[in-house]
Amino acid sequence: MKAPDIKAMLRFIGIMLVAEGALMALCLVPAFHFADGTQDPIGLCSVFTLAVGTMLWVSFGKYRRIEDRRMSYLLVVLMWLVLTLFATLPFLVTGATVPIHRSPFTAAWFESMSGLTSCGATVFPEVALLPSSVLLWRSMMQWFGGFGIVLLVLAISPKLGINKYSLYTAEASGADNTGKTAVSTGATVRRTLSIYLALTGFFILMLNLAGMQVWDAVNLTFTNISSGGFSVASDSIASCTPLQQYILAVAMLLSGVNFMLLYLFFTFRWSQIKHKLEQFSFYMGVFIVSVLFVVGALHWHMQLPWEEALRIGTVQTASALTTTGSVVADTTVWWTPVCFLLLMLSVCGGMAGSTSGGLKAMRVLILLRNARGILRGRLHPNAVAPLRLNGRPVSSHIVNNVMVIFMVYGFTLLFGTMCLMLCGIDATQSIGASVGCLTGFGPGLGASGGFGSYAAFSPMALWFCSFLMLLGRLECMTVLVLFLPRFWRR
Repeated sequence: MKAPDIKAMLRFIGIMLVAEGALMALCLVPAFHFADGTQDPIGLCSVFTLAVGTMLWVSFGKYRRIEDRRMSYLLVVLMWLVLTLFATLPFLVTGATVPIHRSPFTAAWFESMSGLTSCGATVFPEVALLPSSVLLWRSMMQWFGGFGIVLLVLAISPKLGINKYSLYTAEASGADNTGKTAVSTGATVRRTLSIYLALTGFFILMLNLAGMQVWDAVNLTFTNISSGGFSVASDSIASCTPLQQYILAVAMLLSGVNFMLLYLFFTFRWSQIKHKLEQFSFYMGVFIVSVLFVVGALHWHMQLPWEEALRIGTVQTASALTTTGSVVADTTVWWTPVCFLLLMLSVCGGMAGSTSGGLKAMRVLILLRNARGILRGRLHPNAVAPLRLNGRPVSSHIVNNVMVIFMVYGFTLLFGTMCLMLCGIDATQSIGASVGCLTGFGPGLGASGGFGSYAAFSPMALWFCSFLMLLGRLECMTVLVLFLPRFWRR
């Protein structure tokens, strides 16, 4: 790896730190408005982050190109680690993590990683007790990280000289690249960002019109449109009115849809949509079938009234499928098959090219169709029937990639569960936490599920959960490729 590439990478990270510092500065608004006494600490964090980012940006300003493609993978991983490190500052300087964990920095790192990866797992048992500036910072981290930090940079600075497609796929390898319309230009990224901003403003307005205070509307929109799940209340979104919960469910479902598909829809380019709906149909089909099962279980097994069962079942299923992690009821007391289904939905995730985590619906659809093709091949060995998606044949290269990612994902879940059990966590919580952190869903099982938190986890367990979040956000392969000795050779 050449020195100019490393310096260009530092310039890139500097730009991101400037953006992060600017977002920290916005947290001064609630600090002054609510007079919570955090104005000076938050201001200091913002100035320090801006100063470091500006120094890197200016010092390496002339290094504008990265020639080595390997640096794209290293850059994305380092960017998340550096941004997470600076994101811990508001928690540390305000003392937010001191009373809730014996290792305040570990707790701050876990919360920051959860925020920037849009995971939604938290170490705060009572988030309502946090200062308003810290609450907004948690929400902003998820909004910033949910869309994809790399995509945001490409939208703002399209002439950084980095291979855009390799950088995009390093950050979000779940993109639907089976066709010729794969994201590869700054213009496409800017269009996607415009939809993200428009949806953010729209749902803030809708929640406000539904009777929610602006403060709550801003925070909940930031965390739900980004498939994050943080809240400003200790009971997540359970205290919201039924109408507000339905609005948030719509926000979750839209956040799980491919953003380029949303762009084509909202710009009335319907002729370009009709041949790209198979993944969307599968996504909505899984949602509808799951809602029917959950609502039926809540009504007949838990004896909830139809209206309550329909509302709670719909919202909680949307939260699980899109890996948002917002909680509308204490799921730890639900029927075990329903809890298991919600975990499996989070493994599936939303559509490729969305803010949701998980495997992505496109990959699950390819896996199912590949399995069907193999079964048909047993009956008709001489038949030639290529796997198709949106009417186009899917290359064997893509099918093999999906199979490998599925295998790595499965082994990572098993490995994560084993490591958490070695940290002294019981099997049920280990499985829930491993799935919750890797998929980006957040809530797990047992004490970490429902309205619970990860506060009781040991420092070692929190560090490993943070690593699982990073693996899940970067879809495993981007991080694991750094462990190959060949990656570091010339």
